[in-house]
Amino acid sequence: MDNQKIQIFDTTLRDGEQVPGCKLNTDQKVVIARRLDELGVDIIEAGFPISSPGDFNSVVEISKIVRNATVCALTRAVNDDIISAANALKFAKKPRIHTGIGTSDSHIKYKFNASRDEIINRAAEAIFFAKSFVDDVEFYAEDAGRTDNDFLAKVCTEAIKAGATVLNIPDTTGYCLPDEYGAKIKYLKDNVAGIEKVILSCHCHNDLGLATANSIAAVRNGVRQIECTINGIGERAGNTSLEEVVMILKQHPSLGFDTNINTKLLYDTSRLVSENMGMLVQPNKAIVGENAFAHSSGIHQDGIIKNRETYEIIDPRDVGVTESAIILTARSGRAALAYRAKKIGYELTKLQLDLVYFEFLKLADRKKVIIDSDVHQIIEISNLGLLAS
Repeated sequence: MDNQKIQIFDTTLRDGEQVPGCKLNTDQKVVIARRLDELGVDIIEAGFPISSPGDFNSVVEISKIVRNATVCALTRAVNDDIISAANALKFAKKPRIHTGIGTSDSHIKYKFNASRDEIINRAAEAIFFAKSFVDDVEFYAEDAGRTDNDFLAKVCTEAIKAGATVLNIPDTTGYCLPDEYGAKIKYLKDNVAGIEKVILSCHCHNDLGLATANSIAAVRNGVRQIECTINGIGERAGNTSLEEVVMILKQHPSLGFDTNINTKLLYDTSRLVSENMGMLVQPNKAIVGENAFAHSSGIHQDGIIKNRETYEIIDPRDVGVTESAIILTARSGRAALAYRAKKIGYELTKLQLDLVYFEFLKLADRKKVIIDSDVHQIIEISNLGLLAS
């Protein structure tokens, strides 16, 4: 039986760009959008057109160059927003308008000073209006994570009646626990009339470090679209990380899901986004961090040298990394030193290795990391009369 496809909705250029200091110009956005299209994402959220002339122009230009993905523009449940989005998307081969409104009691009372019935009416009217411009309309129930499930189901039911093709259930504040969020999705699957006609989507934030876990819980309970960003960038603590959810689904085939992502482009895409946004990727970031496939502990290094799968569940080549890195430090053992020495042309006997290792430890205690030139120097100091082949 074939795996079910999970659509990847990338919002790097919209939610990701909301990170302070990460503003992109139109040319940079076009470069990243072209790469996202090549990467295989299903939907590119290109921006929020009403927010500024620059954002409007970026959505226009991205719409012109994207060949495969759906191009999506964000709006509030406001007619002017929707008109702006429709105009910005006029060149898109597959346009989508993403409109919505807050549904939690907190948003209804403090943000909109409205009633629940008024929120439902505004949502339905916005969807109906957006449908007059495009066939594909996604509805977001902002702060769905903290919205009463019964009311959320009513909103979703009316959204479907108004013509929504996708229902986005955001954990806007990153508050939900995975079992709670998964149960919320299941509740909607069981209690929303016509839900089989639409795609359910998750949009999780990482305020408690649970964005990826919540997204996977959502998929296991009926979501078929994950909204995410490269490197997990986004408001506050960030969004669901694209590379994480994609590789989880790939590495756990028993879940029965797959994506259209060309995973061999993940590392390079991560670096492209990082360089353009000027936002470094933390070294210990899963999948694409500098240390994701680096080993410095002697026990780990020995295991990796003997069999990569001893300490790696992902082949680094699957995400575009050339090979695992053996980092020489004071915690490294003889096996790692012999491995690196061989890489640079020295075949050491056991006796020679013992002598070199003694000198290696003395230098490693003074330096954080031993590099290839240091290994050359150590072998020379050890007076072994060896020459690199």
